[in-house]
Amino acid sequence: MTTTYGQAIRDGFAFLLKNYPETFAIGQGLWSPWYVGSSMTDLDKEFGKDRVIDTPVSELATTGVAVGAALSGRRPIVVHPRVDFFLLGVDQLVNQAAKWRYMFGGDVDVPVVVRAIINRGGEQGAQHSQALHSWFAHVPGLRVVMPSTVADARDLLVASALGKDPVLFIDDRWLYDLEALLPPIDPTLRLIDVEPRIEVFGSDLTLVACSYSTQLCRLAAEDLKKNGIGAEVIDLRIINPLERSVLIESVRRTGRLLAVDGDWSTCGLASEVIASVVEKLPPSALKVAPRRLTLPDAPAPTSRPLEKAYYFQKEDVVAAAMQLLGEK
Repeated sequence: MTTTYGQAIRDGFAFLLKNYPETFAIGQGLWSPWYVGSSMTDLDKEFGKDRVIDTPVSELATTGVAVGAALSGRRPIVVHPRVDFFLLGVDQLVNQAAKWRYMFGGDVDVPVVVRAIINRGGEQGAQHSQALHSWFAHVPGLRVVMPSTVADARDLLVASALGKDPVLFIDDRWLYDLEALLPPIDPTLRLIDVEPRIEVFGSDLTLVACSYSTQLCRLAAEDLKKNGIGAEVIDLRIINPLERSVLIESVRRTGRLLAVDGDWSTCGLASEVIASVVEKLPPSALKVAPRRLTLPDAPAPTSRPLEKAYYFQKEDVVAAAMQLLGEK
């Protein structure tokens, strides 16, 4: 039987709650059958409302409770159904938890996971449609995880919760219906051992992305293959700390790079990917200048026709790749 991305996240929570009594989940809408999609359905009924805690609307309070619990030996996962509103609790994670291991010489563990969900489309408008992952990837001491596959949605959540460091785990609702077969959980997996993964092998150009953008690149690679073009697709998986060697070696072989990111261009993840490559490879290794495909540097629109123009799709990835291949 296949499992969806959303169900895989639920499986990760169930595994943690069943096997690790120090874990608990806290956040808004966790007892709702729809608030966080299929990713936590009935966990409160299975494990009790003292382990799956539905809170009042206070991002600052729930994040603070989770960070404090982590300092006290628990392994909390605080859920923010919209990453946009997690900004109200950012101080707890960015200005506090992310810095304590460094400030205390490695003697303090802060095993807190903040799960923040990207909600886009559906005419939700500028205040409900942001990704913001580039902001958080800028912060030393904070691991930022963005799974694109069904297996990673479960396994990287488990690895995040069982580590010693604060983690921002970002999942995207546009992936929730993605289906795949799941292998058994490996509870020994550590985030420190997770590297970018080549999802599709190719020799003509390299597509680098994370989260939902990786799914678009996988689909684009299928279309490009029909035209005899081999696109190599690399899923970053973890964007802080960013392991660069896999993508550098890929571009060394293909000579072409398209960085695809469902966030804005300015100071974004796509910029970091391109900089990582051009800093390490000589100009002779690149057949053409790298390119990036990102959202326009503008807030998300509300109207459906404008949304259609604002968010890039598989066809836009294909078009950008073909343009890159056509350049000399």
